Amino acid sequence: MGVDYYKILQVDKNAKDEDLKKAYRKLAMKWHPDKNPNNKREAEAKFKEISEAYEVLSDAQKRAIYDQYGEEGLKGQVPPPGSGGPGGAQFFHTGDGPTVFRFNPRNADDIFAEFFGFSSPFGGMGGGGGGTWGGSRFRSGLFSDDLFSSYGEAGGSMNQGPRKAAPIEIRLPCSLEELYKGTTKKMKISREIADVSGKTIPVEEILTINLKPGWKKGTKITFPEKGNEQPNVTPADIVFIIDEKPHNVFTRDGNDLIVAEKIPLVEALTGHTVHLTTLDGRKLTIPINNVIHPNYEEVVPGEGMPIPKDPSKKGNLRIKFDIKFPARLTAEQKAGIKRLLPS
Repeated sequence: MGVDYYKILQVDKNAKDEDLKKAYRKLAMKWHPDKNPNNKREAEAKFKEISEAYEVLSDAQKRAIYDQYGEEGLKGQVPPPGSGGPGGAQFFHTGDGPTVFRFNPRNADDIFAEFFGFSSPFGGMGGGGGGTWGGSRFRSGLFSDDLFSSYGEAGGSMNQGPRKAAPIEIRLPCSLEELYKGTTKKMKISREIADVSGKTIPVEEILTINLKPGWKKGTKITFPEKGNEQPNVTPADIVFIIDEKPHNVFTRDGNDLIVAEKIPLVEALTGHTVHLTTLDGRKLTIPINNVIHPNYEEVVPGEGMPIPKDPSKKGNLRIKFDIKFPARLTAEQKAGIKRLLPS
């Protein structure tokens, strides 16, 4: 059969049109000579092979002849003079004999331009030709990584790219300790991926999420295109959204931590010492000698949550008080209080 076009495109013989497009898109972007300046000669040869394979297999007539007669059947006949214009496939009569098929591979750049839709927007860009290869219509330098990413790997021409599946959002509950210190979480996902023939197979994958100290509820971590692969659809992004688990001591207010301390009235009036274990396990002793009134708040600088942009800095620890008043006083207690406290 000579050249194996199916093998070149890495598809099987039952490949459908979408399979061929997907294979050509991937391989043409990989082997375009402007993407391979360090091995341009090899890339040019591969690029032309890929383009020719796609041109044959994506055309039902050419593919049928290739499947029956091989590459020799496509290229073995020589057309008589005046039998038609250059390029493409032609049928013509040789005298009274049978109709003969002739295939002249088109320029690889033309196939690329037709597939990706680059020729129109780049055609009017003025200036010199600027470093072309093999008659390429494209000016060198236009194929930056950004362009390849935005046009090629996003999937096809500018006007006809596959639609993007809606993002998959997953809530990720985290303890305050995890958000204080930072941690690594590994999440196992199951997804469908497509092989080169277009068949989908289930796989399991581990996604690693690096939580930074001080991240807040609502922070999003995106893993691009980790959803299921399906024909003509760009896979969904998977988005993990940070949520905070309730804590039995602290509540969070932005970068501050708040703790509620229950104390008896006598200590509110005479002095109280707060004993706390921080989120990273340190023991704090905070003496308060002020009179603690119902709205009193003790602020301890630098003992709150790390500030995400600069984790060496922290918010405040704010201690609020729940003062326990006695249910009743005896006459003697009342008299004693009146003697001790000014009216």
